[in-house]
Amino acid sequence: MKHGKNYNESLKSLTSNFAYEPAEAMKNVIATAKAKFDETIELHVRLGVDPRQADQQVRGTVVLPNGTGKSVKVLVIAKGEKAEIAQQAGADIVGAEDIIAKIMSENFLDFDVCITTPDMMGQMGRVARILGPKGLMPSPKSGTVTMDIAKAISETKAGKVEYRVDKTAIIHCPIGKKSFGEEKLLENFNTLMEAIVKAKPAAAKGTYIKSVTTAATMGPGIKVNYKI
Repeated sequence: MKHGKNYNESLKSLTSNFAYEPAEAMKNVIATAKAKFDETIELHVRLGVDPRQADQQVRGTVVLPNGTGKSVKVLVIAKGEKAEIAQQAGADIVGAEDIIAKIMSENFLDFDVCITTPDMMGQMGRVARILGPKGLMPSPKSGTVTMDIAKAISETKAGKVEYRVDKTAIIHCPIGKKSFGEEKLLENFNTLMEAIVKAKPAAAKGTYIKSVTTAATMGPGIKVNYKI
């Protein structure tokens, strides 16, 4: 695979196959983010689990102390009082059957997070095939199916992220922007890693955290030395 000049220069500044301590890794990931835009800093964690097994799933949410640096557009599907609460709490879009119909007929996906109340989940099943593949389908596990609409909106806007192991046993998650600086990125890194460690399934055997890598949007992967 061919890479650009900035990528190759960044790669030369790193020690091949060396795992940096977390603080040093954050310093290096900022230094290798050379694009003209404020690059997202990502974390990739390979776990010692078998995601094909139901008792080895790793999934959860955590509020990053410094947010993600991204403005999150929240859709709330609710009725009556809960819809009013959603509007007061700062939801960007609020609706019920009308929004569900719009998703079905227009493939409407102009939002980042969808929150709904339990009573609407029966109707939400009609758009599961559309929202599911995009990672937008509300779920009790991610805290997006709840009666406490105001809290869900507040946490989402504040920087709540969902982490979920994929079929290759890797978790991919943003931890902020280059502009955050080393200290804030390190705080977010530690918060996310602590959540992943706490979510270790009882059925998981052997080494749980197999590898940790961080990277800027356009930068090379940087190995992180992280031990439980």
